[in-house]
Amino acid sequence: MSLANHHLKALGHRDADAALDKAEQYRALNEPEEADSICRDVLEESPDNQRAIRTLGLAVTDRFAHEWTALFDEALAVFRRLASAYERVYYAGVAWERCAKAQLAGKQLHNAAHSFERAMEHFAEAEKIGPKDAPDPILRWNRCVRAIAAHPELVEAAERPRNHEFQHGD
Repeated sequence: MSLANHHLKALGHRDADAALDKAEQYRALNEPEEADSICRDVLEESPDNQRAIRTLGLAVTDRFAHEWTALFDEALAVFRRLASAYERVYYAGVAWERCAKAQLAGKQLHNAAHSFERAMEHFAEAEKIGPKDAPDPILRWNRCVRAIAAHPELVEAAERPRNHEFQHGD
């Protein structure tokens, strides 16, 4: 059989939760491409499956360290599909935070500072609209503050005048 003749197979009535358990395992093993593929299979059968959408978005952000410029907009688009306003805001914040970390690693200081600011705006909004006992927005906010404190060059970059608007890839 020729490689060109292969096609995707549908999951059909197979257990989507079992498939998503595997996707989460692949994420934990730092194999986001495998998790991404599984989530897309589940979403082909059930386009509104919130767990699959959430896991797919996170799997996309897991790849930011190596290719955030190509994936950032895709991650935000995936997270916009979440039904809960709180989750849409919170997970967009996660995308901005992970983008900031990737930019920081790439020495794109202006962009990283901007991305941390955007992440924190999202976490502050999520804290306002989310469940009162949900610790996640505060935990993520605090992680951003600690990342900024550990990298004083971010504050310096944010205070310097910018000669251009924020751009992916700086």
